[in-house]
Amino acid sequence: QVHPVESGGGLVQAGGSLSLSCLASGSHFSRWSVTWYRRAPGKQRELVADIGTGSLTKYSDFVKGRFTISRDNGKNMVFLQMNSLKPEDTAVYYCAVNSGGVLFWGQGTQVTVSS
Repeated sequence: QVHPVESGGGLVQAGGSLSLSCLASGSHFSRWSVTWYRRAPGKQRELVADIGTGSLTKYSDFVKGRFTISRDNGKNMVFLQMNSLKPEDTAVYYCAVNSGGVLFWGQGTQVTVSS
């Protein structure tokens, strides 16, 4: 079983930075792709950034140049560095681990950006 746990959310002013972490249990972490999603109030969930097993990354257009996803396989962790935050980045951010085609979701961490 994979149990992702997110951390690092909080309240920040516009233009500020936050770093989110996702810690996943399991012994094959390096074989899993990991995706950060977010859901803002009243909106659908959207993909933020993804990192593959070979550390190939992809980003949604609205975060390109501002967010960076990375991973540390030795620690079973994926990180999302968020810079130049905007009020519209306010959302609950979720980490989803793809293990053998099955997605395992964390409980989410709240990010609030004040204007």
